Amino acid sequence: MSHPTTWFVTGTSRGLGLELVTQLLRRGDAVAATTRTARRLDEALGGADRSRLLILELDLTDEAAVAAAVDQATGRFGQIDVVVNNAGYGFLGAVEEVSDTEARRMFDVQIFGVWNVLRAVLPAMRARRGGRIINISSILGMTAFPGWGLYCAGKYALEGLTEALAAEVAGFGIDVNLIEPGYTRTDFLRTTSLGLPSATIAGYEAIREMTEAHLAMPGTQLGDPVKAAAAIIDVAADGRAPLHQLLGSDSYGLARARIEALAADVENGREVAFSTDGTPEA
Repeated sequence: MSHPTTWFVTGTSRGLGLELVTQLLRRGDAVAATTRTARRLDEALGGADRSRLLILELDLTDEAAVAAAVDQATGRFGQIDVVVNNAGYGFLGAVEEVSDTEARRMFDVQIFGVWNVLRAVLPAMRARRGGRIINISSILGMTAFPGWGLYCAGKYALEGLTEALAAEVAGFGIDVNLIEPGYTRTDFLRTTSLGLPSATIAGYEAIREMTEAHLAMPGTQLGDPVKAAAAIIDVAADGRAPLHQLLGSDSYGLARARIEALAADVENGREVAFSTDGTPEA
């Protein structure tokens, strides 16, 4: 990939998105960075070189605003080479505790916001027959734990959307990747980035205990955000990068366990599966 590469990155004011933007600017790449709060991103970047940076204050759920932001980035830099859909947040609560509003808000960001970005960037990529889409998922897009039902639902949906997209645009020279991190030392598990149900229900005390344990976790996670951001940059430059790129040995271990459990489930249901076959009419 020639330099400077132009990146369009969402969710950049903290965590992995901020680290990614920092490294990209240090490399001399051009970055259109979206955030809900431009001032917070500007302050977080400190003394970073801003000559190749375009900060876009953006509500990803506003389709017209997303299209305008992509147009603005294209006007500034000429074209967008790599899109990183990183915006998102966690949510810890039992499925029964999640309100309709909370569920829809999660999907607005993790699915409909991503879809808005895709609709805005794909026409130009198809026209020039090149580009890369990187969607930031999670190991919880491949497996699930109690209390993470809403977050998993959003990430599972993102995985299905991304796999279909990858097959659809491969013929246009557009590469697509999913990034699936494990626990990473960002503020993802702090109250600034972690949603909690507006009302709790008696009987789910185990989830309350798990929530407290997770809120005490920041700073102790295995994953290094600096190395994670560098890995994403490497994926963008690697024509052989897999569709599913795990980050972290914990993510790898959980993925292997999920594959084995799913294979066992499939085989255990084989007899019933075959029993529903019929004879096609001539």
